[in-house]
Amino acid sequence: MQMCRRVLVSALVVMLCAPTGAWAQQSHVIKQSVLDQAVQQRVSQEQADREALRSFLQNPAVRNIAAKAGLPIEQADAAVSTLQGDQLRQAASQARAANQDLAGGATVVITTTTIILILLVIILIIVAVN
Repeated sequence: MQMCRRVLVSALVVMLCAPTGAWAQQSHVIKQSVLDQAVQQRVSQEQADREALRSFLQNPAVRNIAAKAGLPIEQADAAVSTLQGDQLRQAASQARAANQDLAGGATVVITTTTIILILLVIILIIVAVN
């Protein structure tokens, strides 16, 4: 038993005193260029999402509905730059769908008007919370 303890203590001392560089020098799993590309892709996507929202807010039909509802379109436009992550992606997705309907000559009906109002209210609520 005494011998076993000495062996364990000796092994522990050797492991603690051994240079940690041997274990720390592992190669990276992902290369820097791949990380840079992923970051650039995310930034580009966020810019495209913000542009889709700004395009939606600049649409005359949207401005008209917002004015009738008493919603400040300028505040919503300023709020676009504060959106991030899932909030930005979801709002941009809805804005793209509404832009497509409006650009395709779809008549502004209650459902489109409702989508526009909901989107504007969501943007304003997000800004108010932040």
